Amino acid sequence: MSQRLLVVEDSKPIATVIKQIARSLKYEVVVATSLAEVEELLSHDNDFFVATIDYSLPDALDGEAIACVLSHGIPGVVITGKMDDDTRQKILAQPVIDYIPKENSQAFLYLKRILHWQQTNGDNAILVVDDSSAARNHIVELLKRRNFVVHTANNGIQALEKLAQHKNIKMVITDLEMPEMGGIELTNEIRKKYSREQLAVIGISGASNGIHSARFIKNGADDFLRKPFCPEEFYCRITQNIESLNNIAKIQHAANTDYLTDLSNRRSFFRSAEQRVVEYVKRKVPYVLAMIDIDHFKKVNDNYGHEAGDQVLKVIALYMRKHFGAGLTARLGGEEFSVLLHGVDTDQLYNKLDDFRREIAVASMPIGEEHISTSVSIGLVFDSSESLSQQINLADSALYVAKENGRNQITISGAEEE
Repeated sequence: MSQRLLVVEDSKPIATVIKQIARSLKYEVVVATSLAEVEELLSHDNDFFVATIDYSLPDALDGEAIACVLSHGIPGVVITGKMDDDTRQKILAQPVIDYIPKENSQAFLYLKRILHWQQTNGDNAILVVDDSSAARNHIVELLKRRNFVVHTANNGIQALEKLAQHKNIKMVITDLEMPEMGGIELTNEIRKKYSREQLAVIGISGASNGIHSARFIKNGADDFLRKPFCPEEFYCRITQNIESLNNIAKIQHAANTDYLTDLSNRRSFFRSAEQRVVEYVKRKVPYVLAMIDIDHFKKVNDNYGHEAGDQVLKVIALYMRKHFGAGLTARLGGEEFSVLLHGVDTDQLYNKLDDFRREIAVASMPIGEEHISTSVSIGLVFDSSESLSQQINLADSALYVAKENGRNQITISGAEEE
């Protein structure tokens, strides 16, 4: 279901631009052009995810629409052409998400970023660490306006416990001076477990000594804010660090993922599989390494085209996720896939792979106006203590035997010699 955006704006050209921006982000848009229209609308319909609010309307010249929208629990972004210091202070004294001066086209690009953040910030958890409840609650309130998930702690020891409990925390905002463990020591402890690519740390302090910002940064913090801070600066620092983390995550995902199927790529599979195999052997956990190949895949490309072939690869990947969700799955290249699975025993693991093979064999894949049927051949290695590269060679040899014996079947390494 689309999230709803209320656009309070009397200028048709500006309202049109905002509507286009919002619709590109999949918002459902409702426009009101006056305070009277806003009041009438909200009297019977206030189910809005967010609002953009023009500061001056024909019947509300001095920002009266802001309080009206906020009073209904709707987060609001103020858009204003009036930008003297008194107006700015008046806007910021209210619990708005942000304000944007109508200065140039950059204002609308920034608005698009804000509307996007409101949709995505719910995926980002932030831990606020401060022994002052007033200071802590103020930061929590600011973060909740931006839809962040927020956790709190009174000191560094509690913060480390919260980090262990909540794996989705992407940022820690920590005060300098706290009982039991202060901010500098906490930052140092965090960096022993979490890299800058995993977790951002922002230090805060009301102390006048400028050395504290350098101490925080040298101990692993990413940024520093001096209390009392301006909400605008606070949001800019938070957003910049969250965006940096998200960009790093996207780069890492692209580096480790097959672009077509979204499974792990060869490099990522080898790295993760080597670690898992060591653990399986050490703990004596039953496991299997499988090499999977699509039968007669060249004919699919030759008869239906490469787009159809790509679609078949994507469908095979979907079936792999369905059957091997707990395992490590990868496309190694072309029509070749691999799976590393652990389980209760050899029979259970074999049956999982055979169920996958059977379902592929009877599936009819819609490709445009055509329906394509295919099958897979699979080579297996069970509970081997060989190196990963040697296991892959053994599974590959078993896969070759499966193809030589008629395809659409499973061969276990070693069984072909019996």
